[in-house]
Amino acid sequence: MTAETLFYIIIGIIIIDFIFDKFLDAINAKHFDDPIPTELADVYEKEEYEKSQRYKKERFRFGLISSTFSVLLTLAFIFFEGFAYVDTIARNISDNPVWIALIFFGIIMLGSDILTTPFSWYSTFVIEEKYGFNKTTKKTFILDKLKGLAMTAVIGGGILALIVWFYQIAGDNFWWYAWILIAVFIVFMNMFYAKLIVPLFNKQTPLEKGSLRTKIEQYAQKVGFKLDNIFVIDGSKRSTKANAYFSGFGSEKRITLYDTLINDLEEDEIVAVLAHEVGHYKKNHIIANLLASILTTGFTLWLLSLFVGNPLLSEALSVSQPSFHIGLVAFGILYSPISEVTGLIMNYMSRRFEYQADNYAKATFNGNSLISSLKKLSKNTLSNLTPHKAYIFVHYSHPSLLQRYRNLKTGH
Repeated sequence: MTAETLFYIIIGIIIIDFIFDKFLDAINAKHFDDPIPTELADVYEKEEYEKSQRYKKERFRFGLISSTFSVLLTLAFIFFEGFAYVDTIARNISDNPVWIALIFFGIIMLGSDILTTPFSWYSTFVIEEKYGFNKTTKKTFILDKLKGLAMTAVIGGGILALIVWFYQIAGDNFWWYAWILIAVFIVFMNMFYAKLIVPLFNKQTPLEKGSLRTKIEQYAQKVGFKLDNIFVIDGSKRSTKANAYFSGFGSEKRITLYDTLINDLEEDEIVAVLAHEVGHYKKNHIIANLLASILTTGFTLWLLSLFVGNPLLSEALSVSQPSFHIGLVAFGILYSPISEVTGLIMNYMSRRFEYQADNYAKATFNGNSLISSLKKLSKNTLSNLTPHKAYIFVHYSHPSLLQRYRNLKTGH
């Protein structure tokens, strides 16, 4: 295979991936106006449903524009030898492979962020604002951006530097060291994300004593779930959308409720949502997801080790001097079809887990309370009640509301 052939394969993958994604978006959008299933007829009033239709269509159009911009930007960068240009800049600053890689990716990440920030701004302050979701101030938006960039530089840059260093000292066997490093990082983040990262962006406070905390503790005791850490997060600082999540394991496990969730749901509905989260823990979904993530990472790094040293990867992106960082970029694009397949498997597994967690909540608490909570959450986020089956299969990590309703009511 020649570098020119590989160049066109890379371009082909980017275009085909984009067309496939937009095709799925389009067939999903065609179902926006479908009649609401009778089981979900009580989710929206007529005016609310019309509002949800407008919101979905506006988000669809915006997604089409922003993703088209991103793919055209990527193609232009490849065709006009942008990677070679940035590589030259990095090499003029340093001759150390680790620093070259850090400068190279730093320039690309910063440039990409600057060019896509207007889309993020429009999404937050125009679309989300228009439909009553946005609570983010311009100051918070800017601070989030700066904190995000700083975290990427420190954490992402640190991991990248170590991986490049491993490659320098171990050659093709670098992937073993990189896999151990990333596996340790994944476990560490699962354990301490809520304690170390979340406070940089949000305030977390223990759930105060009262009837809600009492009901949660009574439920936890009933199912033999030791739960000392129940926190409330100020999600309303950025959005009216509600959520709850479970994080950590062992002594570090905690349940976090968005303040918006507490405002939107009745106490029994909140306990039902938590029963679902406890179901994930009891069914060992946390560990299963962790292992799947680590195994997928190992497979990706092993595959990377087979190809990253091939000079064809660098030549395909018009870079004459082979290097790990250029090989990593080319491999990342070539790997995307495999990534799509692993993503489908992970989403399928995730949807199965959601059904199991729903069933656990139904068996140990109240299925009807969980249904009413899911309906309220869908209503408050103007969710799509009629997604296309193919779109669910490819993109959804959770079953649709209708699928979850039918499972909770009939077990199918």
